[in-house]
Amino acid sequence: MRPETPSTPEHLVRDHTIYSCVMGSRAFGLATEASDTDRRGVFLAPTALYWRFEKPPTHVEGPGEERFSWELERFCELALRGNPNILECLHSPLVEHLDDTGRELLSLRGAFLSRQVYGTFTRYALGQRRKLDADVRTTGAPRWKHAMHLLRLLMSARDLLRTGELCLDVGEWREPLLAVKRGEVSWAEVETRMARLAAETDTALARTPLTPEPDHARVADFLYRARRASALQAKSYDPVVRGVLGGGRVGQG
Repeated sequence: MRPETPSTPEHLVRDHTIYSCVMGSRAFGLATEASDTDRRGVFLAPTALYWRFEKPPTHVEGPGEERFSWELERFCELALRGNPNILECLHSPLVEHLDDTGRELLSLRGAFLSRQVYGTFTRYALGQRRKLDADVRTTGAPRWKHAMHLLRLLMSARDLLRTGELCLDVGEWREPLLAVKRGEVSWAEVETRMARLAAETDTALARTPLTPEPDHARVADFLYRARRASALQAKSYDPVVRGVLGGGRVGQG
């Protein structure tokens, strides 16, 4: 008898989410009445699903609008690479759902942080800057909302390297950043601020308390234990699988 397993990606998100949060402007302290509510989550696909030829998805869009979730392994892979969007999800101040596995994931936030964030945040910022420059060449002005978020990202990267901690809420910078979004700050001034933040980020790198590499071993141990616990929770097991999970050897007939 096979363990019961979800049949659709929507079931994975609905029944196996270990952590979900609100992201975007609401998490950054930049929300207005017109702001959407962007939800992000992490689900742990049942281990039994990996014993099939067709593997569970690495991510799921939905169910519902403005919702996106990653399978735990994929989420950890991206976080270990210093992906800015993933790291920010781990630090959202607006947590909507959290189980025991999700709590352990959040307790590992520091294990994902390293000096690699300088490169990943910088590359992401450069990509966004190229898009803004293209807008200016085409229309004579940037998309001001995107300009605001790029400034916020640069501030976040600088402060992360300075302190070793990632804080999403912009705090006292809310109104100056919203002024950029409203187009009340000239593009020349925005460019000056971006250049200054980039220079401050370079300086912060030289003195950062962050370690050279993330703690891969600690994250790998967490993922292994989460997968094993998922398998042990199944209603029934193949005897050979039970032997492997229990640490026994599989004999050859």
